[in-house]
Amino acid sequence: MTNTDRVLAYIDAWNRMDWAAVEAALADDVIYHNIPMEKIEGKAAAMGFITGMQAEGVDWQVIAIAENADGVVLTERVDNFDLAGGKKVSLPVMGTFEFTDGRISAWRDYFDLATFTNQMV
Repeated sequence: MTNTDRVLAYIDAWNRMDWAAVEAALADDVIYHNIPMEKIEGKAAAMGFITGMQAEGVDWQVIAIAENADGVVLTERVDNFDLAGGKKVSLPVMGTFEFTDGRISAWRDYFDLATFTNQMV
């Protein structure tokens, strides 16, 4: 399995809201960084953030995906979330995934925070 396959499976787990599969894909010492915000260190903290969103629906659409010779995977995506109260958020994202022993050890998502916050009003 390539790291591209791993990322696509990870995105599929998000879309199914299979939080056990999402957690299993992360290394114990994962660094998760939504670039406009503070980075999160460790699987437990990352999962706390992920499940804390309390999404009612998730649909991440992959526009482009590429893997370099070192196994780093880059994604261009639109992350769509259905949140409590019927609020919908659609966020263009560039993501970078690094792997250690087949698990995500570093995950950085780059997006415009104002695009997110403007949809939350």
